[in-house]
Amino acid sequence: MILSNERTGKDFYLMKVKLAGQAARMGQFYMLRAWGNYPVLSRPISVFDDDGETVSFLYKVVGKGTEIFSALQKGDDILTLGPLGNSFPEVAGKIALVGGGVGIAPLYLAAKQLKKFNANSCVDVYLGFSESAVLTEEYRHVADNLITDVGGFITDKIDPSKYDHIMTCGPEPMMRALYEKCRQAGVEERLYVSMESRMACGVGACLVCSCKTTGGNRKICKDGPVFKATEVFSI
Repeated sequence: MILSNERTGKDFYLMKVKLAGQAARMGQFYMLRAWGNYPVLSRPISVFDDDGETVSFLYKVVGKGTEIFSALQKGDDILTLGPLGNSFPEVAGKIALVGGGVGIAPLYLAAKQLKKFNANSCVDVYLGFSESAVLTEEYRHVADNLITDVGGFITDKIDPSKYDHIMTCGPEPMMRALYEKCRQAGVEERLYVSMESRMACGVGACLVCSCKTTGGNRKICKDGPVFKATEVFSI
């Protein structure tokens, strides 16, 4: 059941759903559906937050499915399947989380869980937006340092050599640019990427979200969405 569904910026919405059960790990997603036969496919949406009784999803209206989501009201029903996929690794040290556009969504829970895993870790969050920034105060509460960029390239703001681990989600060109920057600094092994893809089932039963890796074709929904960057970008 929908508890809230609020617009947070141009085309961005934050939806909270009453959903007790298995807690989501940072980087996981749900397949969501709030319609009958059309659209045919459910939509994969990253987990923004999970408190054990509710799950929040940050999404952007980009098509028919997310347009339907944006019209949902408190008390409406929504079908959920999840949490699905793997997660960002539990690591400690100096960590950078880099997101672009709606790819910022899983980084809120990631920052919370990384600090819970090791309170002494330093977690810096880098957020890039094409137009206006959203939810910056929320991210500021879970980050040791928050760095934002509007209209430029968030990858220009980061020196990857200063971090023990780097995790990113966003448009593939942004993640590839970050990978190249890490490679030039000789730290590409420190980078983890969350891949985005159109999905049909979300559980690995079909091949819609297949991607090439150094270990052969993998399914983003089941083998991912998180991969070491060297697995998917060094081919």
